[in-house]
Amino acid sequence: MITTPGPVGKTKKKYKIKLRKPSFLSRFLFGSLLICLAFIGFIQCKSTRNISALPAGDSDNGGLFLPGDFEAIAVVDSLKGAARHLTVNNNGDIYVKLRFPDSEGGNAALRDTNGDGKADIIQHFDDYLDKSSYGTEMRIHNGYLWFSSVTKIYRQKLTGDLVPTSEMELMLTDTQPLRQHDTKPLAFDKEGNFYTAFGAPSDACQVNDRAPGSPGQDPCPILELRGSIWRFDANKKNQFQQDGHKFATGLRSVVGLTWNNQDNNLYAVVHGRDYLHNTWPDYFSAWQGAVLPSEVFVKLKDGADAGWPYHYYDQIQKKYFLNPEYGGDGKKQGDVSKLVEPTVGFPGHFAPNDIIFYTGNQFPERYKNGAFVAFHGSTSSAPFPQSGYFVGFIPFKNGAPAGPWEVFADGFAGVDTVVNTSNAKYRPMGLAMGPDGSLYVSDSEKGKIWRIMYKGEKSRFGTSQLVAMEKRKNEAPNIKTPNQEDEARIEKRKLAAGAQLFNNNCGACHQTNGQGNDRFPPLNESEWVNGDKTRLISIVLKGLEGEIKVKGKSYNNVMPKLDHINNENIAKILTYVRQNFGNKANAITANEVDVVRRSLNQPK
Repeated sequence: MITTPGPVGKTKKKYKIKLRKPSFLSRFLFGSLLICLAFIGFIQCKSTRNISALPAGDSDNGGLFLPGDFEAIAVVDSLKGAARHLTVNNNGDIYVKLRFPDSEGGNAALRDTNGDGKADIIQHFDDYLDKSSYGTEMRIHNGYLWFSSVTKIYRQKLTGDLVPTSEMELMLTDTQPLRQHDTKPLAFDKEGNFYTAFGAPSDACQVNDRAPGSPGQDPCPILELRGSIWRFDANKKNQFQQDGHKFATGLRSVVGLTWNNQDNNLYAVVHGRDYLHNTWPDYFSAWQGAVLPSEVFVKLKDGADAGWPYHYYDQIQKKYFLNPEYGGDGKKQGDVSKLVEPTVGFPGHFAPNDIIFYTGNQFPERYKNGAFVAFHGSTSSAPFPQSGYFVGFIPFKNGAPAGPWEVFADGFAGVDTVVNTSNAKYRPMGLAMGPDGSLYVSDSEKGKIWRIMYKGEKSRFGTSQLVAMEKRKNEAPNIKTPNQEDEARIEKRKLAAGAQLFNNNCGACHQTNGQGNDRFPPLNESEWVNGDKTRLISIVLKGLEGEIKVKGKSYNNVMPKLDHINNENIAKILTYVRQNFGNKANAITANEVDVVRRSLNQPK
């Protein structure tokens, strides 16, 4: 009933209006509209909540340089056992493969219980036998936590607890003895398979590994079982190498491996060979030895060949060339017709140790489906600054790079110039994406873990936010390609004869400060240096291979024999080492070297 006012002095009239019942179609459309509006509001609120729910970044971004409105927070500053690769569960729990496993276990689980971004629960677990600093992988796949040591790959069913209580299942055993480049990264395809690497225990398959002038073995016997990626059944336990399929070859050392679901292909980042200048100084300058060969990012199809040990890739000329061990001189290419073309060629010795394709929604759109790469950093770029020590990014579109590689996060080293590897405070090692799209980065030196988040308006992110990072790419000593003209200046440094000989022959591995790195042992205050003279001279003359312990730490690499150096210069090198780097042992004479050389039946 509706009452309307009548004219002045007149009574109001009353009208009855009969409302029609809305049709079923009208009610359905109106209800659908309300549902759509509610859903849009929910999505907007959810988006706002996600951004506001992200923890505040550290005031200094954990020491990192980042583009635009990215922020970083240190989840943990120092994880006992340091870190290799890591993964993040869908509830935010973090699982880390430890670099230095101990009796508490080879893995660590981290949980943030109050939402401040910091891990307040840290538990070590899974004490497995073959402990090594080169255990690599940590992944979550189909409800299982997968992880690797040097010679074994395990999986463990996630139970909902922070530390899984299920049985450790042994999926693959590598029966070869522990040697260099033995990492076991993992990738999973959509067909129920997993892929892993079998590294080549050599620099370039020489007769005498890393020895100056030593020729390469042709054909290289290592390639039968090593220097390759193999495919296995992801649902079958207790497999051995012979149970798998050799998927790709010509890969000296692979630490970062992943499957790209966008184009359904396997991708790897590959460590190139070392010591082009040190072992072949007649063909390669110190500058070439520092910037070559390329560390490649490559898409691998079944049957792919990436060239090792016969070829190396030159990122400057964008071509493959013959290695000097096989007749190369920096100009000869040989037959490269069957080699896979790299997706990206990075500068030499950056040491790409992990790769991840970004599929989250937190970062600006330009990062969607692109690849992040963690560059662990060089150990053999001397006499130029050591290079790498940052996280890079390659934009992708339709399964292919959409632009040159970029610097995404830098500052890990904590110093402007890394002269020796030990100068670097942190070294980026592993990458993982959280359920909210945050990017996690692990450090192999102290076990620091960063969480990188984007807090700005995504639609406004563009090239202007990348200017500062492009400047770092072109100017930062650890990233830029050094000027070739600097070589003459560096080589003119006034050094004592022993120091100069040491830097030229030994500094690339043991570093010019004698402190070594994670691959090669330190010389400072070393029992091997200050101990028996005959043993020390013998190591220089005939080399050393196999696991040794120095100052309580295990090393397993190759010391090439340096018998081509004359007695007088070997004496100068060893005297320099024994009286520097905190060592105070007595000198070694050329006559003492000669006595040991004769006992080994080596010519003068």
